[in-house]
Amino acid sequence: MPIIALALGIVILFILVIVFKLNAFLSLMISAICVGLIQGMAPLEIVTSIETGLGGTLGHLAIIIGLGAIFGKIISEGGGANRIASTLIKMFGEKRVDWAICIASFLLGIILYYEVSYILIIPIVYTVANEAKVKLMKVGIPFLAGISITHVFLPPHPGPTAIASALGANIGVVLGYGMILAIPAALIFGPLFTKLYKNWDIQIPSHLVSKKEFNMKEVPSFATSVLTTLLPVILILLGVIAEFWLPKSSIMYKILTFIGNADIALLISLLVAIYVFGLYKKRKTMSELMKIVESALISMGGIIFILGGGGAFKQVILDSGMAKYIADFTSGWNISPFILAWIIALIIRIAVGSATVTVLTTAGIMLPIIHATGVNPELMVLAIGSASIAWAPPSDVSFWMTKEYFNLTIGQTIKSVCFMYTLVAIYGILGVLTLNAVLG
Repeated sequence: MPIIALALGIVILFILVIVFKLNAFLSLMISAICVGLIQGMAPLEIVTSIETGLGGTLGHLAIIIGLGAIFGKIISEGGGANRIASTLIKMFGEKRVDWAICIASFLLGIILYYEVSYILIIPIVYTVANEAKVKLMKVGIPFLAGISITHVFLPPHPGPTAIASALGANIGVVLGYGMILAIPAALIFGPLFTKLYKNWDIQIPSHLVSKKEFNMKEVPSFATSVLTTLLPVILILLGVIAEFWLPKSSIMYKILTFIGNADIALLISLLVAIYVFGLYKKRKTMSELMKIVESALISMGGIIFILGGGGAFKQVILDSGMAKYIADFTSGWNISPFILAWIIALIIRIAVGSATVTVLTTAGIMLPIIHATGVNPELMVLAIGSASIAWAPPSDVSFWMTKEYFNLTIGQTIKSVCFMYTLVAIYGILGVLTLNAVLG
């Protein structure tokens, strides 16, 4: 039975990591093989799935994480993160820096992929924690809340946009309903939620943050630092606007969608950061800048492989027929379409890990039900989207990114991000049912 195979695979994974202290990448590879064998996959088919999953995940993430790490390191080593952090601390006060991080993460998360938001904002999170002398989780939880809530509720974020497209829902209406749910969620699961972790004394990974002292007279201004940091966001936003408003045959559409691609936007922004925080006014030589580049890439090597291992684990689960099994298993349930969609998405999310697979598979299952019942498709987008973030299972990159970037144990990762994301999912379906009742 597929569910039993998955459960055994996760148990094996946790035993290898927690009991035997095996490296997470190696543990993920071994667990993926075990799941495939239990499911009856041919050995070479398992190998193909692992290669496909690792390659597919790194094909999407390696460039973003690599360029993003260099981009963040250049800005951090050039004093930009310190400039932004110190200004935010002055504006909000040391006691309210969690609100500043939550707002910044929320705004950036609306138009960026989860992973891109993570990579761009995390250097500022580290620096704010250092400069304000607050515990990492005080700013870390609001950061995670901001980027995850937009991932669930708000187009033009790719998740809700993909579901809306599959279901034929009006994106503007989805955005309106999503805002009604997202803003209170950001307050609840951001600064207020940090109180649960006030005693957690987590150390920032030493290789991921700059602890240099800066002469702020030589550091670019707050406006310059913010504009440079936001440049990837601006370029990606231009690409989004072009997608919606320009004819696909026009030259401007091709230019804007090219520079608005996340990989290209980060590359362009990195080159600008090298100039602004290095070459301009001879702040750093090219040789010094390339040492920073090498340091950033070295520090990311282990994380990239762990994320690739998570992708391999996910792909074996996917290729074993898990999603189809869940679709067949739930097809005869006679409950509210919103609750049905949420449960199906929840099971697929926990089983497969990938939020993209979750939303697209669930949307395909629910489309004929929407047509048959006439339920509100815009609310259905939010019902599916809310379940797609639940739990952050170990087959999803969000689990390992949080563990590695926040220097957590497996247990702490479950108690923090897995717990919070599950509560966000429950909040989402309750919000959808409430809106549906109010709308009649």
